[in-house]
Amino acid sequence: MTFKEMNLHPMIIRAIEEREYMQPTPIQVQAIPSILKSRDLLGIASTGTGKTAAFAIPILQKAGLHGKNEGNLNKVKALILAPTRELAIQIGQSFDAYGKYMDLTTGVVFGGVTPKQHIKVMRREPDILVATPGRLLDLDERGVVDFSELEVLVLDEADRMLDLGMAKDVERILSKLPKERQNLLFSATMPDSVQKLTNKILNNPVRVHVKSKPTKQAKIHQKVYYVDPPDKTFLLIDLLKEGKMKSVLVFVKTKKQADKVCKAINVANIPNIRSRAIHGDKSQMERQKVMDMFKAKEIQVLVASDVAARGIDIDNLTHVVNMNIPNVPETYIHRIGRTGRAGKGGTAISFCSLDEKDELEAIERHQKYQIPVVKDHDYLPIKLALIRNRELYRQELPSSSVTKKKPTRSRVSNGRNQGRTSNGRNKGPSTSASHSKSGGQGKVSNQGKNKSKNNSRNKSGNRKSK
Repeated sequence: MTFKEMNLHPMIIRAIEEREYMQPTPIQVQAIPSILKSRDLLGIASTGTGKTAAFAIPILQKAGLHGKNEGNLNKVKALILAPTRELAIQIGQSFDAYGKYMDLTTGVVFGGVTPKQHIKVMRREPDILVATPGRLLDLDERGVVDFSELEVLVLDEADRMLDLGMAKDVERILSKLPKERQNLLFSATMPDSVQKLTNKILNNPVRVHVKSKPTKQAKIHQKVYYVDPPDKTFLLIDLLKEGKMKSVLVFVKTKKQADKVCKAINVANIPNIRSRAIHGDKSQMERQKVMDMFKAKEIQVLVASDVAARGIDIDNLTHVVNMNIPNVPETYIHRIGRTGRAGKGGTAISFCSLDEKDELEAIERHQKYQIPVVKDHDYLPIKLALIRNRELYRQELPSSSVTKKKPTRSRVSNGRNQGRTSNGRNKGPSTSASHSKSGGQGKVSNQGKNKSKNNSRNKSGNRKSK
């Protein structure tokens, strides 16, 4: 199926052709016709599958056919909720691109910017609104948003929204929307929390599940280093010093870790390598500036928390580094899928501590591929280093010289020898004292007991006579 066969608006087809998209992706083939029929939809798909266009194109189609309702100010027809500023901006850009030749307006609002700027956005009467939940609620409290004519709600990256603790904000927003509406929910993973949300808002949905492409087909070279947590940053710096990593996205767990890793890279003063960090504590202006610098190759290493990295789309990204192993296999696939795009090669490097081994094995089972382990590096954990050295030792020596010898028995520990040492000829003071239960020693101990009894009797008799 082609886009033309989907009977899309001519202006949308024109915009698609300008972007040189000829064939729809699998999720677009499955999702677009169902959305055009006003069906609720649950889409499970990761980054790089064409997910944004899968809901943007049919929403533009439906909004364009209905036309504008004159006189209804600030009334949104389609609302798209996104977890992060970066993703909201990216979605807004997609709507602008596919709706380039249509008489529709898209507004994007998010935190980190003064509310006055977004009040101006709402005064432009957007037909389609892309928002982060917190900022949307703030604008609603100011009375500048009207949901009375809302027709379509999209929750994009639903799993990440719930991970960020946005469940209550999402529930508050849902309570303000018309009950009669079309609901579209997209998520890279499907934990129990997302399943509960799905059951709550979707009505007899069409289910679309696009599995992540096998990494070998995507030309992503994977490898893993076993390394203790304190040494992970040192290992990263050593790899950067080799000069083979030109454009690197580094995933970390926390904001604090992002700043520390970034600072360590810059302090190392590696030639032609500069690093910046992005996370939730950075202002929107600063984050956007860092992204522009990374895309322009002014910096070579971008250190990001997993949340902040949602929505990052970089061309010619050569390396992805996981400083920690994610506990959800789909998250790993989602991360490494940012490299190796458009048929180009890429490398995914993961640093695994011994207590993260279960997570690594779960990822390998999920993708049915065992990730090669790099064993020769300076930061191998002590336990593995000992095993590794023992293996090398066995390889270097002849097989006869490493055969195990039978342990020699200690004469003292042998039961028979104990009897011999307690023999009257061989007994000594130390032996008889330490082995009171053996044959000869029993007599000695009994004699001692008899002497002590006689002494006590004599003493008692003397007392009576007195």
